[in-house]
Amino acid sequence: MINLRKSSKKLRLMVAVTATVLSAVACDNSASEGPPKVDMGDAKLAAERIAEADKLYEGREELSKARVAVAALRQARTADYGNYEAAWKLARASFYVAEHSDNDSERDDMYREGTEAAKAAVQLQPDKPDGHFWLGANYGGSAAHSTLANLSSFQDIKHEMETVLKLDEGYQGYSAYLGLGRLYLQAPRMIGGDSTKAIEYLEKGIKLNPNHTVMRFHLAEAYEENNRYAEAKKQIETLMGITPDPKYTAEHKDAVEKAKKLLEKISRG
Repeated sequence: MINLRKSSKKLRLMVAVTATVLSAVACDNSASEGPPKVDMGDAKLAAERIAEADKLYEGREELSKARVAVAALRQARTADYGNYEAAWKLARASFYVAEHSDNDSERDDMYREGTEAAKAAVQLQPDKPDGHFWLGANYGGSAAHSTLANLSSFQDIKHEMETVLKLDEGYQGYSAYLGLGRLYLQAPRMIGGDSTKAIEYLEKGIKLNPNHTVMRFHLAEAYEENNRYAEAKKQIETLMGITPDPKYTAEHKDAVEKAKKLLEKISRG
């Protein structure tokens, strides 16, 4: 007849011995292998791709270079997904391509990619202005092509640009005032558009940075919208006489071309 009490005691002893052996093996493996490694990404490769993209972005007036900069920054983010610089610079380069592309599909894709990259930058460094600015810019660019048709877009752009002003008013040559000016100028009145308020923001930006030619163009545009033609012409004349910052030659040339067309419109009017 089986002694159940003895069998139970033997079973408990076997379990205890097995647990002790497994514990010893685990400790031995832990000691030999060291702590588990965390994959922090390839920071060196990311830095190389960012440096490559910076040089390409300098030549962005040739749009193909801006496109290659986007590709290089994608590679940088793949190599080191938590890299803040790669994220916001991808948002910037994507925005530039979107603004200058004549292909609707590419434009939409670039705004979308720029928006996602900027959101990542904001999440990584919420107290720095870069992610907020380029998020607002990409929101604004995308919304402008749908005529800022909804209130949520308006509020999102407004929030991001106001955040930039709080974090670093002078970021990108006080360009948050440009972002807010464009927002109020382009948005339908029914969701908050107001050309008078646009003028207030743009005038403030120009006062702080008189050589910001893109801002001057949009101020001229806002004056024209308000039938203040003489003031619009004065802004255009001033814009034409400004020697641009070499870092923003591409944007300056864009502003000059748009200002010429606006002047023609005013003259015909």
